[in-house]
Formats: sequence, C-alpha cells, structure tokens
Amino acid sequence: MSTRRALLGALAAAVPGLPAAFAQPAGAPGFPLHPVRYIVPFTPAGLTDIMARLMAQKLSEIWGKPVVVDNRAGGNAMIGADAAAKAPADGHTLLAITLTHAVNVGLFPQAPYHLLRDFRPLSVLGSLPLVVVVPLASPIQSLEQLMTVARTRPLNGGSSGNGSPPHLALELLRREAGAGRGLVHVPYRGGAPGVTDLVAGNLDLMLSNLPECIGQIKGGRLRALAITGAERSAQVPEVPTVRELGFPGLEMTNWTAVLTNAAVPAPLFTRLEADALAAIGDAGVRRRAVEGGFEVLGWDAERSREFVAAEVARWTRLVEEAGIRAD
Repeated sequence: MSTRRALLGALAAAVPGLPAAFAQPAGAPGFPLHPVRYIVPFTPAGLTDIMARLMAQKLSEIWGKPVVVDNRAGGNAMIGADAAAKAPADGHTLLAITLTHAVNVGLFPQAPYHLLRDFRPLSVLGSLPLVVVVPLASPIQSLEQLMTVARTRPLNGGSSGNGSPPHLALELLRREAGAGRGLVHVPYRGGAPGVTDLVAGNLDLMLSNLPECIGQIKGGRLRALAITGAERSAQVPEVPTVRELGFPGLEMTNWTAVLTNAAVPAPLFTRLEADALAAIGDAGVRRRAVEGGFEVLGWDAERSREFVAAEVARWTRLVEEAGIRAD
C-alpha cells in the first residue's frame, strides 16, 4: 500500500464520520474488475520483461487480481505499443516502454500511435547504464585512447540494431571523438550476437547494455573502459563514468517505464500511479531489480512525464542530425 493510501486510510479510521471514500482514491472503487494486461513489446526474458514481471507480480498482490504479462514483440517495439494505444481506457491495460520508444518518435513519424499524446507515464521504474567495451586483446586501454584511435583509423562498432540505445550511444561517441565516417556502425539483431562477435575479435568496440556483457567483463574476455551512467555501477565499481573521464556528452542510460492510456479518468489514474509507486517501492521488488542490473528510480507521474518528453526531444534531434534510419 502506498504512503498516500495508508495515510488516507488511517485518517478515515481516526476521524469519526469521515467519508469512507477517503480511504482510497475516489472514482476507483472495485478496480480492477478483471485481470489486468501488462503489455511488453519485447520477447520474454529480456531486461524490460524482467522488470515488468516483477511489477506484475506485486501489482497482482496489491489488486487481488491477476496481472498478466503479454509479450508482443516486433515492429521495433511498436506492435505492442499500438495494441496498448487501441485498448479501452479503463486502466486494465498497462504498457512497458524503454528508450527505444522515445527514439521511435523520430525514426517512425508515421507510427499508428503518438507516444506523448496517447499515453501517460505512471512511473519511470529504473535505468541501466551502457558500458564501453573492447576485446581483451585490443591495444586500446582507455576511453581517451579510444577517442584518439577513432580519429586516426577506421573502427567497427557493433550495436543491437539501427536506432537501438547502443547505436545511439555509438553516434554520441562518434561526435565526441570527431571520428566522422571512420567509426563504422555494424548493426546486429540483438545485443548478444554483437557481444559474441566482439569477444571473438570481429568488432573493435561496443557500447553495450551492461547486463548483456557483464559476464564477459568479469570473465576477463572484454575490457570495460567506461560506464555511461551518472554514477559508477555497483556491479563493476572499478569502471569510471564517462563524466569522470571528461566526456559528459556520452552520458546516457537505457530505462524502462510503465504507462497507461492517456484517456484513463483522473481518479483512476491517481489510483494506478499510487499502486505502481507502491509496487516499485517494495523492498523485495527493488532488491530483485538491482540484482538484475537496474538502478531503481520509481519516479512519480509528473516527473516521469517530463523525463520521457525530454528523452523524445533529445533523441529525435540526434536521429535527424545523424541521419539514422530504421532497418
């Protein structure tokens, strides 16, 4: 139960004659009326799916009704988002999004839904840093050296696909280094194949989601040069941040948020926000999310709305300036 709901309930119990409606957000009695669908526009077992399942399990406990994770992958994560946009605005459909959806606004201006108009964020739940990695056999020992080399000879940089967070991070590195066309983008169908090729020495570098390469870093097969998050990662505390190394322009994170339909009535939206914050604030959920590599955020709806809008603006600008195109 959220702090807000707990306080209202305590007030209702303590003050005789106070309307019972104050014990829970008005306009949401009986919610949910049936199982809630939590759409994840990616395949099972990925990072977004892991966070969504943690949230779904806790929300099921809070609501006393099943919260069913519905994986609808494909279309650059737009198939699932479109399904959520077309669902009834009754609070019974939630949508998981990531940085990919903010990037899609610039990549797919003709998408069948509008991220900022058709949805409202309940909470930005957590974020994941990217890490600049090179093969262990690479002569490149530091981020500064990588920047220098990128200006003097061609380097192949892998990513999990055109327009993916690792691709965007690579474009930021290209700009920071002034590498121009000397830094060649090599897109893969997912992060794992790229990491495999990097370990094998078929790529020169990657900016990879940390959980996708943490095993290879700890196993001594990849060398981590820098973390793109604002702070060092507890998983690799010895790896400095890009800001520490003097490259704040490379700072970025991948993130995940939970949204609902923008037309959900205000009282019900308030209820959904409070329960989402209660779920991500649960000690067990937070512990398991951290174990999965997340920095838990749990921002409220207004802060989340401002953040998502800022991310859309930032990455739409980069997509346009760098001439990034979808696959």
